[in-house]
Amino acid sequence: MGRLLLISDDLARTGRLARSLGPTRRCTVQDLYDDSLPSVQPDLIVGDVAQLTSEAIARLQRMLEPLRAAGAPFLFLTHGNAARAEAQARLLAPTDILPALTMLERLLARIDRLLEFGGSAVAARMADEARQFFDRTFFSGQMVTPELASTGTGLIARAVQHCGLREWIGAVQRFDEATHRHCLIVTGLAAAFAAKLGFADLDSYRLTKAALLHDVGKTRISTAILNKPGRLTDEEMTVMRTHAALGYDMLVDSGFSREMLQVVRSHHEMLDGSGYPDGLRAPEISDLVRLVTICDIYGALIERRPYRAPMPGRQAYGIVQSMTGRLDPDLVTAFRPVMTTFDPAGTAAA
Repeated sequence: MGRLLLISDDLARTGRLARSLGPTRRCTVQDLYDDSLPSVQPDLIVGDVAQLTSEAIARLQRMLEPLRAAGAPFLFLTHGNAARAEAQARLLAPTDILPALTMLERLLARIDRLLEFGGSAVAARMADEARQFFDRTFFSGQMVTPELASTGTGLIARAVQHCGLREWIGAVQRFDEATHRHCLIVTGLAAAFAAKLGFADLDSYRLTKAALLHDVGKTRISTAILNKPGRLTDEEMTVMRTHAALGYDMLVDSGFSREMLQVVRSHHEMLDGSGYPDGLRAPEISDLVRLVTICDIYGALIERRPYRAPMPGRQAYGIVQSMTGRLDPDLVTAFRPVMTTFDPAGTAAA
């Protein structure tokens, strides 16, 4: 049986619930109003909070963030008015919701299902939804608009919050289309990076949206090059490198902000001037571009490629760290918690 963490605003009530789940289930009851964070990583989190005040929601979000980033699904039990309680619970992006007074047999069955599949099944469904969105928006030939980009940004941000970064990347890695896989991984990394940096909602949205758009120019590159089952030749790489300028040209008159256009054109620029297409140097490269570039490079390294297996997260981070003078060192250091979320073994990395 998996380990359950029950988060409660009434320890007596939740203690009775834990006992009703049976002696074979390893349950830990956590007081929502205890400022210490849980000491164990559960296989399933159960929220048993009757009074969902603004303080309770804030405390739940703080407690859930590290647990869900590691991939634990979250079942929330609603109390009182069903519609109101469920609407409040949705703010926490639970994996599943059940009424607290549901029949015990149904509750046990739902717990067993979540323990069996974890966040994987949910991540796979949400990743497939994102892939279909990508096809409709970026590969259909229609104009990419800020409104469409906003839809995709929200979709992926919710998925990463809902499933955790590891589950999201694991689901996306199964895709065959290289461009879809890369863009969805980078966007997931950006959403997680924004959370680790403590960004406000608007700044988190900007970074996630910028990552979603960064490689839009690849839709103008031949699929023979995009999906080539091997390394590109020098000539093919020259063509591939046109994608940054192509993406900029696609979006420049479509209503996107200057900062979004900068990311699309400049995400391969390096602080020392060795990047492309414009050979920009540090003072000319915005923080938003710098953030996306780190996610882009790390995402490429941990991806599955036809000619190599995905690189372990700690090894990929070591390569990013080694790019001294080319990437922003403070932002590379700030990215480390994202790496350790994706690859817990990487906590020992230099």
